[in-house]
Amino acid sequence: MNYKKTLLILAGGLGTRYKGLKQVDGILENGSPILEYSIYDALEAGFNKIVIVINRFVPESYIERLQNISKQKNFELIWVYQEMEKGVPEDQDISSREKPWGTGHAVLCAKAVINELFVVINADDFYGKEIYQLASTEMDSGDISASQFELIAYPVETTLSENGTVARGICTLDSENHLLKIEEQTSVRRENNAIIYTENDTDVKISPDTLVSMNFFVFHPEFFNSLENYFIEFIKSNPAPKEEFYIPFAVQSMINEEKIKVLVKSSPSQWIGMTYADDKIILKNNLTRQIQQNRYPEDLWN
Repeated sequence: MNYKKTLLILAGGLGTRYKGLKQVDGILENGSPILEYSIYDALEAGFNKIVIVINRFVPESYIERLQNISKQKNFELIWVYQEMEKGVPEDQDISSREKPWGTGHAVLCAKAVINELFVVINADDFYGKEIYQLASTEMDSGDISASQFELIAYPVETTLSENGTVARGICTLDSENHLLKIEEQTSVRRENNAIIYTENDTDVKISPDTLVSMNFFVFHPEFFNSLENYFIEFIKSNPAPKEEFYIPFAVQSMINEEKIKVLVKSSPSQWIGMTYADDKIILKNNLTRQIQQNRYPEDLWN
């Protein structure tokens, strides 16, 4: 491979429900947080450029740690700060804003450093080794273009937390597995052996095998131009102080305007997330088993 394959990691959130800076919270005694396992899996699959969107609370010591790893393992590493004012028109007053603008804005913050096909992931999600291999193959296929993106999604039943509600992008597909609709729901949970979310004070039941977005998109860099326009529209709509600009909103807007198609594939990997602090033990036990199965070394980088 003689071209760049980029992994964009979104690590700019504040981890309110987790009650800590989970982006850099080590899982096992090796001290590696989830995002390092994602980098490890991506490198194995042929990725060679890592862009990480962070906030100002990420300690300099961690930045130095990963810089040293990138030199040791010979991959390109770029840090991008998700600054509140980035991409916001100068005439807009954002003084009442209380938190980052969300995942769509986080991706937009990386516009200046990505000019090639790229995969987006969340820093606090463990996506599994095989999904990166699938994404790498799809990038090689020539099917990803300015008019067709890809989403690798997961059955909703495999993405729930035992410790509270989660936000998921619920997918509706056409007969050729192209995305028709993606709806961000923030209250997805298991209740009385059913999976439900609440919308307009009404509980909606969904099938366990419904595919949901975990933000594992394969994008063409043309996405940035539309994303920028949608974000400006979002800002000018005077959003509430905590309202967020999500990736699925931008993707859905492009679909509605017939700018793109989005092919959806089901992930071959098991997803594990850390929405809440009590989720950590589940991931810890899973990684311990995978190390015992020789899928990862005990120390990722030595």
